Amino acid sequence: MSSLKNSPFGKRLRASRATGDENSPSRKRRRLNLDSSSSPTRTLATAALNVTNTPSRRNKSRYSLDSEDRFVPSRDQNSLWASYSLDEKANNNPSPFMKPSVRRWTLPDPKKEQADELYKSVLRSELAGSPVAFHSLSRTSFSENSPNRLDDPTGSSYQVSPLHQETGKLMNQPRPEIRKVAKMPIRMLDAPGLSHDFYTNLVDWAPSGDLAVGLDTHVYLSSGDNEGGAKLCTVLNSNDEYTSLAWMKTGPTIAAGTAEGHLEIHDASTLRLIRRYEQAHVHDAGNRIGTLSWTSNTLTSGSRDRMIKHWDFRDPTCKPIKQCAAHTQEVCGVKWSGDGGIQTSLLATGGNDNKMFIWDLRSSVRDLTAGGGWSPSILSENKGGSPLYRFNQHKAAVKGLAWDPHLSNVLASGAGQQDACIRLWNTATGTMLNETRTGSQICNLIWSINTHELVTTHGYSTQTIPNQIRIWKYPSMSLVASLPGHTECVQYVALSPSGDTIVTGGGDETLRFWNIFPGRVSPVKGKHSALDYGKLIR
Repeated sequence: MSSLKNSPFGKRLRASRATGDENSPSRKRRRLNLDSSSSPTRTLATAALNVTNTPSRRNKSRYSLDSEDRFVPSRDQNSLWASYSLDEKANNNPSPFMKPSVRRWTLPDPKKEQADELYKSVLRSELAGSPVAFHSLSRTSFSENSPNRLDDPTGSSYQVSPLHQETGKLMNQPRPEIRKVAKMPIRMLDAPGLSHDFYTNLVDWAPSGDLAVGLDTHVYLSSGDNEGGAKLCTVLNSNDEYTSLAWMKTGPTIAAGTAEGHLEIHDASTLRLIRRYEQAHVHDAGNRIGTLSWTSNTLTSGSRDRMIKHWDFRDPTCKPIKQCAAHTQEVCGVKWSGDGGIQTSLLATGGNDNKMFIWDLRSSVRDLTAGGGWSPSILSENKGGSPLYRFNQHKAAVKGLAWDPHLSNVLASGAGQQDACIRLWNTATGTMLNETRTGSQICNLIWSINTHELVTTHGYSTQTIPNQIRIWKYPSMSLVASLPGHTECVQYVALSPSGDTIVTGGGDETLRFWNIFPGRVSPVKGKHSALDYGKLIR
């Protein structure tokens, strides 16, 4: 019984009986643990203890009022722009109280971003304009030169909205329509053995509609009307594997590179080997051929030996017709600007040295030692000349390269996780047009032929949802859609011949088909305008 009297409950019961008045000030102070007999120093120490130390479940009733605490963000009360995050130059870093382990990534929503931007524009307009939206008749001046005259129906005297006229115009102006993109793939295939190496390119779509996929030591062909595939070829050495594939722009010819530096050219229609280049690339650092690109009958290969070699598969000598050396590390990407041949196209190359070069392999090359002028020089077999332009803005390996099919001399490039930027270049002037930060590793990119949009595939990320597929609108580079689904880095992407579907592949060993672009609009035949008087002339 003595333990009950000396317990907190017994003490509280005796104090309430002695006080008698339940609503007395002393009772309230005891309830709040703010007894007047306690010293100020002790009160502050007790309050600090109650805030910093979380009470246990057993003593929760004792500290029911003092233990509750909430975080109130501190805002600059003297700046409404800072309070509502309207300053575009402000550093909008994530809160330091947010632990990375508890971050919950959300997919970017273009509609929500458009609504948020409109909301911020309205706030900017209201804060920058007059603080008074309504003008009473007693304060309105009706002089002849006053802007608030009653004969002006657009004046502020007739305004019934709490917003300024400029804000109303801003809200009523037409906004760009956001295209709806299907978020789910239309088809998914298992691809066991599909490499997850960042430096490989093992998926390509032929103009005829055949899809080529490299799986370990084999290359398979799959058409769009069936899920099965026919085996095209197998490496000769069991320790070797395929690391790159590329279809010829015209015809059923496909090239394949291996990890040991061998290069093969096959005829997909007959499943026959046309040409094999033994040890096409050889170096102590490695022989892997990770990237290939065609222009007319010329095949260009980039390898771990830091060399760029050009092959004419019609030449029976099995020797490269040209070769270029400028990168100091592995060549990650090569891409020709067109299919007109080596004399009419430009070549873009990217390397693991974070460099990107533009090559002009015609009979005239830029002589960098002559003050940027032009001098004729015949390219020999062992020397490909100097690059036309050198770009070193990227901060990671440059693998993704794609030439704009709608505008000449426009090139898009993407790099790894340390860079995470899409850059657009004007190769006619050697200048950068745009730089877009994505927040994640860029594995590959490709242009749409039906719309002026760019597709990027992503991998590791610390700022956004990883392993996404994103669609960007040119030239604003605004995000059109973001497609999740892959559970590993999306290393590969290819566009269908019709231009409405892409296929993506990654380290999760799956191929996913996405119908994300509208089909080509064919011109209507047989309909002529009645105002075409040229048709009436006999």
